[in-house]
Amino acid sequence: MELTNRPRRLRTSPVLRKMVRETRMDKSSLIYPMFVREGQNIKEEIPTMPGQYRYSLDRLPQALAEVADAGVPSVMLFGIPDHKDECGTGAWSEDGIIQRAFRLAKREVPDLYYIGDVCMCEYTSHGHCGILDGEYVDNDKTLEYLARIALSQVQAGADMVAPSDMMDGRVAAIREKLDENGYCTVPIMSYAAKYASSFYGPFRDAAGSAPAFGDRKSYQMDYHNRKEAVKEVFSDLDEGADIIMIKPALSYLDVIRDAAEQVDVPVAAYSVSGEYAMVKAAASLGYVDEESIICETATSIYRAGAGILLTYFAKELAKFMDQGRIG
Repeated sequence: MELTNRPRRLRTSPVLRKMVRETRMDKSSLIYPMFVREGQNIKEEIPTMPGQYRYSLDRLPQALAEVADAGVPSVMLFGIPDHKDECGTGAWSEDGIIQRAFRLAKREVPDLYYIGDVCMCEYTSHGHCGILDGEYVDNDKTLEYLARIALSQVQAGADMVAPSDMMDGRVAAIREKLDENGYCTVPIMSYAAKYASSFYGPFRDAAGSAPAFGDRKSYQMDYHNRKEAVKEVFSDLDEGADIIMIKPALSYLDVIRDAAEQVDVPVAAYSVSGEYAMVKAAASLGYVDEESIICETATSIYRAGAGILLTYFAKELAKFMDQGRIG
């Protein structure tokens, strides 16, 4: 039998396999999420996220230097305050934990690119992402607070802001607030399609941001819906988003693909805490090879169409890219 088409011809050597690789990755696309808390001399491992830590401000510069040394160029900072109230005042306070973290980070490790997560759940006493009217999150009242938070982060040194609250109209409110204060060049990376997901559990443990009652299904997306994500993406683009994000990543590869095929802006994906925790748990039990799974899952996200990846495995992925294992 004569075979004309032999796809295996292009798999015969490592050099050739890499030459014809369809999905290519670079360290410049990685963003590493980090947690900053009040206190002194604290590097506190997060029980549900082995290998991830909450850092006090005095320990933060060393941790940031390690990220930079790994070749990861960008960091997203999440603040964990000591005091919370109904309106999440600490989220925009000039002396808030996240504002002090940005000022310190820009001074001590200026070569990294810093992104601020704009939300209220870590700062509110009720754990919801906005201002309450009874037990309902009031969308329109929340917008001014989100805009205030974004401005405070940029004034403290954030290079980019990323609203994660899923309030309607928040990108426009933030864009207007930044522009009228002279920050028209600061980009917005919107959590455009953020699903109400069980994959967030370890993050809520890390940040102390679980809602005190109810859930977030009235503002985060129903995971049954695919077309709605496209609607959300285009809505945020119309409001001025520069980058759109899909969150979570692994169970939403179809949504990443839809976005990548339909928009002309960069598409980011957030491989969230539950995805990280599952890999760590399975690897600790010897069920999977951790390094191989990290490489394969990250590649699947890029293959789906993401050009930017937020991941707790950013430092490991940077190393694997240097080694030529992926990328």
